Amino acid sequence: MQMTKHLVTIGLALILTSCGDKTNKNIPEETSNSKPNIVIIYADDLGYGDVSSYGSTELITPNIDRISNEGIKFTNGYATSPTCTPSRFSLLSGIYPFRSQKAKVLPGNAPLLFEVGKQTLPSMLHDAGYFTGVIGKWHLGLGDENMNWNGEIKPGPREIGFDYSYIMASTNDRVPSVYVKNHHIDGLDPNDPIEVSYRENFEGEPTGKENPELLKVHPSHGHDQSIHNGISRIGYMRGGKSALFIDEDMSDDFLKESTKFINDHKDKPFFLFYSLHQPHVPRIPHPRFAGKSGLGPRGDVILEADWAVGQFLDELDRLGLAENTIVIFSSDNGPVLDDGYEDEAITKNGKHTPNGGLRGGKYSKFDAGTHVPFMVRWPAEIKPGVSDALVCQIDFTASFASLVGQENLTPDSENILDAFIGKSKVGRDNLILGSQGITTYRKGDYVLIPSQKGPKRNWVNHETGNDINVQLYNLKEDRGQQNNIADQHPELVNKMLNEIEIIINK
Repeated sequence: MQMTKHLVTIGLALILTSCGDKTNKNIPEETSNSKPNIVIIYADDLGYGDVSSYGSTELITPNIDRISNEGIKFTNGYATSPTCTPSRFSLLSGIYPFRSQKAKVLPGNAPLLFEVGKQTLPSMLHDAGYFTGVIGKWHLGLGDENMNWNGEIKPGPREIGFDYSYIMASTNDRVPSVYVKNHHIDGLDPNDPIEVSYRENFEGEPTGKENPELLKVHPSHGHDQSIHNGISRIGYMRGGKSALFIDEDMSDDFLKESTKFINDHKDKPFFLFYSLHQPHVPRIPHPRFAGKSGLGPRGDVILEADWAVGQFLDELDRLGLAENTIVIFSSDNGPVLDDGYEDEAITKNGKHTPNGGLRGGKYSKFDAGTHVPFMVRWPAEIKPGVSDALVCQIDFTASFASLVGQENLTPDSENILDAFIGKSKVGRDNLILGSQGITTYRKGDYVLIPSQKGPKRNWVNHETGNDINVQLYNLKEDRGQQNNIADQHPELVNKMLNEIEIIINK
């Protein structure tokens, strides 16, 4: 196919500039720490059907497929929420997002979401002797209510257990458009301080709403405030010119930092949360990838992400780390096409099905909102295969605590290590999905959506799953959730509703 042909030809430039020379055939022997390295590669808004190992025929993702083909592909793998902040919070905290009223999509100037001092996935691994790092998208709040972006930016990742952090301050569509390295904005000129507001614009600063002639991609809804790099964002900012990121370079920036991280810490166990920004909006691929997918910018940035994953895996190979490194690939929620910019995601989608035949997507209570690609590779221990076990990102803390000899202190994370590494076909018994208010309950093959008021479609015409009637689906028999069988199984509905209450009140 056109895409795979291009993947061979577009790689050499960044290999030489940011990752070292991969042509060296003197590959070292595999190293063997007593504990495995752990890497979580986390995509943003990537759907179950966006990966070729999960059935995509229009987008081919050979590098992500390497993880799947050389490890375990989970067919029932879940994020905890159909939006990003709650899912990321749960992955790192081991806490269901409904337990925190603050665990919702955050503005760019929100304070740190976590309660400092409580165990998290990185703090647990730090205590086990790991060097811990996060690189890429964050969107979990920084600082406090009155943070000065030009000074120390804390509390942040380092206060919840990360030894090193190089992160986007919020999201690529929200200001400030900068990277934060540990406790400071990277590259900030003190003579040009940055100012950030989510209330009103700064005098003289153009906006997407008032100055569309300055834009290279136009908003479809919202996203019409401060302009940077020809793209209008959510929120207002001025100053800090030397520190502003370039969207086209973001994937390369995070790849370079991630490969440097594993090079710097290859001699002791490390944990890296490599948090991709693709395919979140604005979708601005590097020119090497622009037009390569035939599906518009959304497809292009997925190919860009896949290539970056391949470069990272190659670096593990080059360093002799692959055999004893657990690599997990997943996504924070399901797919979305129009999410705020006119980027041809709908008109050029063609025959591609981002949700892979599941119902719904990002923002939805239906299955595609949280049912995501989920794969685990660990060559030293895992035999390749496919697993139908019910697994969730919230369980990394308890499972890896068991692996490295630590106590799990988080309330909702469960030890399903045997399922993660293929020693058991049994994962979780049940799983609550959603944030503010209970939205969905998965148990076995059944999924229950309790009665909930609200529009059946949201502001961009996405299915929400809201209905005043209780909904019950058998996902094994009705993968696309077309047949509500709640009326046929009243006892099961009541049993599942009671189980939800028990979990909430535990």
